[in-house]
Amino acid sequence: MRTDTTFKRAFNDMIDIIRTLDLGAELPSENALRAQLGVSRTTVRKVLAGMSARGIIISEAHRRIIREQPRQKERYPKKETLAISEQVETSFMEWMLRGDACPGTEINEAELARKFGVATTIVREFLNRFQKYGLIEKRQNAGWVFKGFTASFALELFEIREMFEMRSARLFSALPDGSPVWKQIQSMRAAHLELLADIDARFQDFSELDSRFHRLITAVAPNRFIESFQDVITMVFHYHYQWNKRDERARNEVAIKEHLALIEALESRNIALIDRACRLHLTSARETLLRSIA
Repeated sequence: MRTDTTFKRAFNDMIDIIRTLDLGAELPSENALRAQLGVSRTTVRKVLAGMSARGIIISEAHRRIIREQPRQKERYPKKETLAISEQVETSFMEWMLRGDACPGTEINEAELARKFGVATTIVREFLNRFQKYGLIEKRQNAGWVFKGFTASFALELFEIREMFEMRSARLFSALPDGSPVWKQIQSMRAAHLELLADIDARFQDFSELDSRFHRLITAVAPNRFIESFQDVITMVFHYHYQWNKRDERARNEVAIKEHLALIEALESRNIALIDRACRLHLTSARETLLRSIA
């Protein structure tokens, strides 16, 4: 199970690498790919075999050449790439956002372990990590209690998100022409346009694309605290949107178009345009989150 999960995650990561390269370009060596993907050489070869079988790459004189750009729908669903700890995270967020949990609800580790189909120790380890987000609390000589996801919590979180993302977006204007980020931005535009063209059938795929897009923006400003905060963003905003199905197609279409406008602004390197597009999207996202809480 772990090997399959590792392969699928590496396959998705390879798609991201290929989409930053041009057609006809040569892929990096197996050793370089192993370092980039963070997997074994065996897994790299399995991924390359999968890419070759799909006609994405071809072999020429011991070189691997990009024959066509992979399509977004060729990615494995995110749920199939999750490690056990991430599966527990997903299950817990679903319990928290879709269940009957309300402020003051007691959290029973053994009960959650049975519900999620994992060992109690795994649930306990997750709760110990999750408490830093301020949504649960460990009571002395007792169990855990759910503090609640409120409008006040959301607004505090969004205030910090706005500061981090606005700063990161502005830094794009200073990036050199040779920065690999510009290739990644082009790949992001292609992924958004592809999803927009098939929005009726694939609107639910936006959640993962949204997470990758915002991580790309904040990665421009390498900062351990911003990276850690992005985990909170993914944890709260991503999951809350995922399980709030009201007007999902319509709001995802709007968000895609806002992302495309922001991509255009980033490529213009005009700080005023970047600020305007970024603030418009963040304002829209904040209103969507607050409506979903209500």
